[in-house]
Amino acid sequence: MPFQKVLVAFDGSELSVKALQKAVAITQEDSAELIVIHVYQSPVLAYGSAFVTVPATLDQDYEEYARSVLKEAEGLTAGVSGVKLVLQQGQPAVTILEYAEENGVDLIIMGSRGLSGLREFVLGSVSHNVVQHSKVPVLVIK
Repeated sequence: MPFQKVLVAFDGSELSVKALQKAVAITQEDSAELIVIHVYQSPVLAYGSAFVTVPATLDQDYEEYARSVLKEAEGLTAGVSGVKLVLQQGQPAVTILEYAEENGVDLIIMGSRGLSGLREFVLGSVSHNVVQHSKVPVLVIK
């Protein structure tokens, strides 16, 4: 069954580049819509029981960097028709899942960091979280 909307999570890493290349191949084969999403999260610092947000200028730096990452994805998809680039702020796994559900995505493609089971459990993993909670198939690229 061909896919209609494919969402690829892109963070600029080598594995996300491979995921984007696979997404391009799948969408061209199926004539599907390709959506590239980059989710960035501004840090929130915990100091005792209080949470401290970063200064506005630092938050702007994070957003500027996020835009440059998405610009890299744009360059990698040059010549591919119908690519939609999406920049979101929030927790990466949650934001990817929410976007997929709200926009009728029927396949999510993302890179894996290749963490071992224990390290993945302790550290958490965006790809692991997305795989565990997605209502649509997830293709994890190694």
